[in-house]
Amino acid sequence: MNRRDFLLGTAATAGALGSGGWSLAAAGEAQRLIIQPASFAFRETPTEGLVSLSPDAPPPVLYGTQGKPMRLRLQNGTEDYTAMHWHGLRIANAMDGVPYLTQMPIAGGEVFDYAFTPPDAGTYWYHPHCMTMAQMAHGLTGVMVIREAEDPGFDGDQAVNLRDFRLDDQGAFLPYYTARGAARGGTHGNVLTANWLQAPVYDHPAGGLVRLRVVNTDTTRIYKLHLSTDQARIIAWDGHPVEFELPLPSAQAPLLLAPGQRADVAVRMPADEGQTADLLAELPGQPAHTMARLRSVGAGLARDLRELKPLPPNPVARPDLAKAEVHDFVFGWTPEGGPPNDGYCGSMGYSFWSINRTPWAGDAAKGTGPLAVLERGKSYVLRLRNESPNLHPIHLHGLAFVPLRSNLRRLPALVTDTLLLLKDEVAEIALVADNPGDWAFHCHVIEHQKTGLAGYIRVV
Repeated sequence: MNRRDFLLGTAATAGALGSGGWSLAAAGEAQRLIIQPASFAFRETPTEGLVSLSPDAPPPVLYGTQGKPMRLRLQNGTEDYTAMHWHGLRIANAMDGVPYLTQMPIAGGEVFDYAFTPPDAGTYWYHPHCMTMAQMAHGLTGVMVIREAEDPGFDGDQAVNLRDFRLDDQGAFLPYYTARGAARGGTHGNVLTANWLQAPVYDHPAGGLVRLRVVNTDTTRIYKLHLSTDQARIIAWDGHPVEFELPLPSAQAPLLLAPGQRADVAVRMPADEGQTADLLAELPGQPAHTMARLRSVGAGLARDLRELKPLPPNPVARPDLAKAEVHDFVFGWTPEGGPPNDGYCGSMGYSFWSINRTPWAGDAAKGTGPLAVLERGKSYVLRLRNESPNLHPIHLHGLAFVPLRSNLRRLPALVTDTLLLLKDEVAEIALVADNPGDWAFHCHVIEHQKTGLAGYIRVV
């Protein structure tokens, strides 16, 4: 495909990291983002070889507002090709950041202007879709917050970016994937972090209401999460408001948060200063692992969760199931092996996985057609069949869908963009094909994606 010209918006966005932040770009200017090599001390010795938007910190939280144009000027300050995908945003196809499908890769030293107006409020994130495994495994994943047009009334807002890294005892990177891991459940890291920190503590008003945005940007790990307090309520899932009450996760029934997924939780902070509300992860054969802590400070605000009004729904079209056409998709291993996908945007040298028994040949491979062609404005049911013993978080770009049913469990009707498909599960999801373009459709265990479990759906 040829390079294209893109229409640019007129507004700016801000980025923030933890309690600090980046300054707002001047009116009419784009927020400048530079992908660059980075160094950070996970242990006593700084880890070199990271990739971030800062030389010594994780990628920042990027902020926008629902219905307001955003302009992000991305400069590639590395020697590798790259492109940035805005995970979960239902924006124009040309801005989706998938090389050869929506744009050309961004070479070292080049600049690409992303401009879009997010239709939905909520919690989203960003990551590269070229050299995906290498750049994500080395740190290039960040949270994106799209604020509601009206303040929902929280006293604090805390983003927590969950991800792990594979490091040796000196803090140097180990190989970021293994063939054994790629052919199974993926290769886990050994240093678990929240915002690149281990068990960070964030201060918020005692007795106040905090919006905790938990984002799994890991390449592999499925987190099993719960809180140390029952003074909490899940209010949004994968960016979209929850329209009914969900059970609060516990140590006995933790929340499964797969790569790509997000959960927004309203937390009432403890009344006494110094007390904490902890985000905990269950790990096999280990005590609960503290991922992050919210610590109460100051005089008690004496807020109540019942004060919060439901978040306004996002403008997502609901499918007409009586008129929906069904398409089947089978996720499994690559039949009889197969050639590894091409290396234009990174190859792992193997082909282990497939959709409809055909492995993805690569981002720039010729003759690779869509998995399905959907007509714009029509309703569809996608039947997803997992023929492998491994779990697959299946992500669809550019569109939102609603789970309908499963052969293994009850699926709550949450508006989402990523569904964790269990071992031997057959699940049906429904959507309206209301966003034209070629939309990537893949597993978000990146080792699976890069070894065949990927494709795209066309909306015409």
